[in-house]
Amino acid sequence: MATLGWLGTGRMGAAMAGRLIDAGNEVLVWNRTKAKTDPLVDKGARVVDAIADLGAADIVFIMVSASADLEQVVTGPEGLLAAAQRPNIIVDCSTVSADTSAHVRAAARDAGVQFLAAPVSGNPHVVAEGEAVIVASGPTETYDAVEPYLEQVAKHAVHAGTEEQSRLVKLCHNLYLGMMVQALVEVTTLAEKGGTDRRAFLEFLNATVLGSDWVRKRTPDLVNLDWTPTFTTELLRKDFDLGLGAARELEVPMAVGATVQQLIWSAIGIGLREEDFLSLYVQQARGADMTPEPR
Repeated sequence: MATLGWLGTGRMGAAMAGRLIDAGNEVLVWNRTKAKTDPLVDKGARVVDAIADLGAADIVFIMVSASADLEQVVTGPEGLLAAAQRPNIIVDCSTVSADTSAHVRAAARDAGVQFLAAPVSGNPHVVAEGEAVIVASGPTETYDAVEPYLEQVAKHAVHAGTEEQSRLVKLCHNLYLGMMVQALVEVTTLAEKGGTDRRAFLEFLNATVLGSDWVRKRTPDLVNLDWTPTFTTELLRKDFDLGLGAARELEVPMAVGATVQQLIWSAIGIGLREEDFLSLYVQQARGADMTPEPR
């Protein structure tokens, strides 16, 4: 069994690394804020003091917030590739731009390290329940070596191509998610202002062919106005900026996506930056001259 490393133990990283530990793997962990590794150490992980120490692992997984973070922890002066001992494979599960991913992949290849881009669909709760889905891209032999571990983290893993295809697939996923939520809060606000209780409308919608597991699971949060973050509005903005940047480059019109991007920017402007992105309802309700209240 390979020794695994995990770099980045925020909400998502901790949930994913926890599943690898629960599956019986030996896992080394590092995080900029060391205290965030404590729950994983309690599960049996071994914390290391520096990124370079993760080079003792055969495969190192990464979960960071942004493109610049990925470059820093892999190609920076204290990154994985600068260490005397390097892992055989780096697996990046972050949501970053294809350009950054290609740059990091090339640097890894030059250093004799394999690289797999493997972003994940699912919030920390979904990951913990084993319901996440991973889309990966990179050389087939690299994917084959990592696939058993991906399937310990997620219920399903898909190999989308040999280069950066998974990056765009994940951005398309998050673009659709943001557009879906904006549509949901718009029709919910319309029904509510017309005199239907928000809970009753969502109960009806969830029982129709338009219902989905995600909306059903998040309905209590929307009813109770619980914006405890699973995925913040700020992170959604980052993905819309990246996704619409890719659309411009590929000359794909995204009329709905562009409108939702502006609404996300506006929501951040009224103070919803660190709230769960379902809080787009607040902006929609206020725009309809309603005062959002829990039911």
